[in-house]
Amino acid sequence: MGSRDSSGRSSRKEPKALLNPAERRERAFLVGVEFRTRGRAGHSGKTSSAAITPGAQAARDHATSVAASSSSRPVDSPDFSSGFTSDFTSEDSLDELRALATSAGAEIAGEFTQRKDRPDPATLIGKGKLEEIAGASASVSADVILFDHDLSPSQQRNIERVVHTRVIDRTQLILDIFARHARTREGQLQVELAQLEYMLPRLAGRGVEMSQLGGGIGTRGPGETQLETDRRKISRRVRHVKQQIENVRRIRAQQRQRRESVPVATVALVGYTNAGKSTLFNALTKSNVVASSRMFATLDPTIRAADLPSKRKVLFSDTVGFIRHLPHTLVSAFRATLEEVQRATLIIQVSDASSPISGEQDVQVESVLKELEADKKPRLRVMNKIDLLPPKQRESLRDDHQTIHVSAAKGIGLSTLLDRVDALLEADRPRRVRLRVPQNQGKLLAQLEAGARIYSRQYQDGLVVLEAEAPASLLRRLREWVVE
Repeated sequence: MGSRDSSGRSSRKEPKALLNPAERRERAFLVGVEFRTRGRAGHSGKTSSAAITPGAQAARDHATSVAASSSSRPVDSPDFSSGFTSDFTSEDSLDELRALATSAGAEIAGEFTQRKDRPDPATLIGKGKLEEIAGASASVSADVILFDHDLSPSQQRNIERVVHTRVIDRTQLILDIFARHARTREGQLQVELAQLEYMLPRLAGRGVEMSQLGGGIGTRGPGETQLETDRRKISRRVRHVKQQIENVRRIRAQQRQRRESVPVATVALVGYTNAGKSTLFNALTKSNVVASSRMFATLDPTIRAADLPSKRKVLFSDTVGFIRHLPHTLVSAFRATLEEVQRATLIIQVSDASSPISGEQDVQVESVLKELEADKKPRLRVMNKIDLLPPKQRESLRDDHQTIHVSAAKGIGLSTLLDRVDALLEADRPRRVRLRVPQNQGKLLAQLEAGARIYSRQYQDGLVVLEAEAPASLLRRLREWVVE
């Protein structure tokens, strides 16, 4: 427990007037919080892992075994802020908050970790510790204090009264990152809806212009009127945005219906944020979707076609990354986007093999898939970034019928992955046949060359005799030339 600046030394306060606000990054002071018991329930956080679904437990067991050599803590190190045994420690949680803050464009000015038996209902961590945080954050000229925990509206207001600095909780930070990265109209609408629903219960007390509700002189009349006006405006905007998103869902459903009218399977890439989904998507589809080490670099869904080894076409869908304690408002707001996961023929769950907490990350992905009612879909697990593992550990990895080890950045294991996807997809299943096609049927021969595996070719009396493996959709067009 304690505070420090980003360099570990005491920091001299610099006058902000010397810095150009348009050029400088906001200085963020991070506050990590760890509770040994669950607040309202009042029982120990060390609950049994039996509540985890078998699929999620298997994901954790496999990923933990892959990363075991790079992890120095016990496998069952508990995460006291969650409801089950977890690989996340307070250090891991703070690391993730640090990555989130960097993705939001902040400069880390200092950090503070608080361990407590249970949350304080008024200020989460207690007024004494808040005084320490106020002093530590002021000493490093922090512009904003980021809590690695969700805060209720009253807790946020109470904390700001003590620290005299802007306070942002984990959910608001994630929403800000989403707002930065949304590029399409659809993505922007979904982020706006989540932000409005987050903001609505936090209106009271947010500055003089909104006039906090309460008793006493100066809090009646126009104050209440202004607050209610703001609430009505936001509620009206929420209804409008929901209608816009419903229109997006309808258009997306029509596009999906057109896709489903032809026998092309869809494979959705899902996984924890920064697991390398976009890099893998680019490698499989020869695309150039933005791939970044920053969290939530991908928000807007992208669908691209690719050829499988059997020459069948398949559609790969790149989706938004999941994260621990993903705000429910985001899952709801992004349901139009995440419908691609719900309707996919196959789900590829991408994990970061180099992460010592990849097992816990898989558990979080399983949780979101369950919320989307997509946890029962056929799934293939891909352990990515094996190029970052030590050579001996990398050589010991073995693929099985459920798991493939790849490096999307280096192109390792991609052919094996495509072979496995090919084997798992039932739609438009290829069949090996013998064909006798007239040589003057150049268009059909070109289609066969492009869409089938050719094993042998002979020319006899104006005919081309071929041994080929072709998808059922292509064979239907060539059925009169198939030799029974």
